[in-house]
Amino acid sequence: MAFAAQLFHEVLDILLPPICHICHSFIPNAGTLHICSTCRDRLPLVTSPLCPSCGLPYAGAGNDHRCSTCLIHPPHFDTARSRFLYEGAIRDLIHSFKYNHRTHLRHPLALLALEGICDFLPDATPHLIVPVPLHRSRLRQRGFNQAVLLGRTISHKLSLPMLPDILVRSRSTEPQIELSAAERRLNVKGAFTVNRPDYVAGRRILLLDDVMTTGSTMDECAKVLKKAGAATVFAATIARTARP
Repeated sequence: MAFAAQLFHEVLDILLPPICHICHSFIPNAGTLHICSTCRDRLPLVTSPLCPSCGLPYAGAGNDHRCSTCLIHPPHFDTARSRFLYEGAIRDLIHSFKYNHRTHLRHPLALLALEGICDFLPDATPHLIVPVPLHRSRLRQRGFNQAVLLGRTISHKLSLPMLPDILVRSRSTEPQIELSAAERRLNVKGAFTVNRPDYVAGRRILLLDDVMTTGSTMDECAKVLKKAGAATVFAATIARTARP
C-alpha cells in the first residue's frame, strides 16, 4: 500500500510537477505550500516591536507598545495580528487570489496565516471563526468571499466551526483603498450587523480577513460582535500594511 501511494505521487509529479507559486521553479517534495524555501525565507514577516493592540510593526528595535492610533481610538477587538507585511511576493499572491480568480491560492495563504494565528492566540482558544463579510453586490461581482475561502482551511486545521453568515455587511461601502484613516472609519460605520446574536453571545471569536490596513473594517466588525455579546474578538489577517 505504501509503495503504491509513493508510486502514485511520483507519477503525479511527472504529469503535474509541483511548481513554486512565487518563482515558478520546480520543487521536489513540495509539501502542502508549494512555495520553495528560498521564496519562503524572503516573505516579509511582521515581528516585534509592534503594537500589542492592532499589531502594527515599528521600524528598528525596542519594546512592544501601543501605537498612537490605538491610544486615541482604542479598538473594539481585543488584539489583532498579521503574519506578513503587505508587500512584495505576499501582496502579489493575495492580489492574484482576490482579483485574478486564482482561488487555489487560498490553501497556501491560509496555511501561512495559520502559523501567525497559532503564535498569537492566547490559551483561551476561540470558540468559532467569523469571516469579514462582503456586501452582496461585491460578492456577485467577485464570485467569492476571500475570507470565507481562507476560513475553510483554517477552520479545518484548528477544528473550529466557521459561521460565515453570522456577520452581515448590511450596506455597500466605498472601496477603502483611496480613503484616509478617518474616512475609512466613517465609510464602514454602521455597515455591519449580527443576524444571530445568540450564536456569538459569550463566545470567543476569531475574526478573519485577508489584509488589514488601518484596521477600521475589523474594528467596526468587532464593535457589532461585542455589542451582540461576544466575550472576546481576536482579529487575524494574512498581511497588513505598515502605515506610518
